[in-house]
Amino acid sequence: MAQVLYWQDVPSVVKDGEAKRQLPDWFQQEIDRRAMEQGLVGSDAYLEHWHWEDAEGTLDEVVASLERRWAPS
Repeated sequence: MAQVLYWQDVPSVVKDGEAKRQLPDWFQQEIDRRAMEQGLVGSDAYLEHWHWEDAEGTLDEVVASLERRWAPS
């Protein structure tokens, strides 16, 4: 089972056992944009919003699913 690292509801990293993959830069840009809007950049509150969640599927399946779901319009 894979796990996804989220900042609030935005995914950032997917891992499955020892394998780990950073999602495309767009995801981090979205995290940064939201953090700035909320005034959380550089604060402990920013760090408190990171959390891991379990995801069904392999590393590649989960990454592909997240990229499809979050693709910029």
